Amino acid sequence: MQANTALQAEAHAGAAQHVNIAAYKFVTFDDTEAMRPQYQDICNRLGLKGTILLTPEGINMFLSGPRGHIDEFLAWVRSDARFADLEVKESFSSEQSHKRMLVKIKKEIITMRMPLIKPEEGRAPFVEAHTLKRWLDNGVDDNGKPVVMVDTRNDFEVDVGTFDNTVDYRIKKFTEFPDLIAAHKDDFAGKTVVTFCTGGIRCEKAAIHMQNIGYDNVYQLEGGILKYFEEVGGAHYTGDCFVFDYRTALNPKLEPTETVQCFVCRSVVTPRQQLAPEYVYEKSCPACYGKQ
Repeated sequence: MQANTALQAEAHAGAAQHVNIAAYKFVTFDDTEAMRPQYQDICNRLGLKGTILLTPEGINMFLSGPRGHIDEFLAWVRSDARFADLEVKESFSSEQSHKRMLVKIKKEIITMRMPLIKPEEGRAPFVEAHTLKRWLDNGVDDNGKPVVMVDTRNDFEVDVGTFDNTVDYRIKKFTEFPDLIAAHKDDFAGKTVVTFCTGGIRCEKAAIHMQNIGYDNVYQLEGGILKYFEEVGGAHYTGDCFVFDYRTALNPKLEPTETVQCFVCRSVVTPRQQLAPEYVYEKSCPACYGKQ
């Protein structure tokens, strides 16, 4: 399967001009102020576009640029021993998926406000894409326990696409998740729970929190939805995956779709919704029509 993935990537790269990468790592990063201008300078020099978050608990990045420039940037990042093993997810596009370059310093990679959760000190168990597909094919894990998928993303992301029969608490922000999952603990008795998100960051924190409050069989989906798409495609998944760049959503082939975000209210607008009279490019969509 790895060979097939490499061939697919090569074919995509041949048809596209830009590589889009998503990467993160939880690791102590106590010199963010000093490193920020260095990250900004190399990205500007290489003409990369996107967002990099530098935080005391690690790094998170979404970048786009030509293959050679992306590779040069990653070589520079990995020259820092803290990020030598940084893993990257890739997709391809005919133009850069971001319009500007930002390097920000934040308190957390993803805001949860649970300071005792430190993935650097130990991850929750994870399940890889091929194993998860087998579990979902069978309806049970390797020990015969029913498998339940829990989406840790915000509601508007879930609406673009998610795993079949997933548990979705319709959260507006990740800080709502800890209390909700604690309140519903009894719902998962005797079951194996797999948390997931776009690229793995949220579910990494979510799974640790669930372990801390007494969940017995909880896993995180390694690499999130994007890695699942890369490894096994769209099996057991309906719709697309929302991404935070101009492409808005990727299908299971990691290709941009016709889904867009409203210029005014930033609501997700599907191709069908774009046919509605309330959708006027850069002026309104069904969600905000008449509310301006």
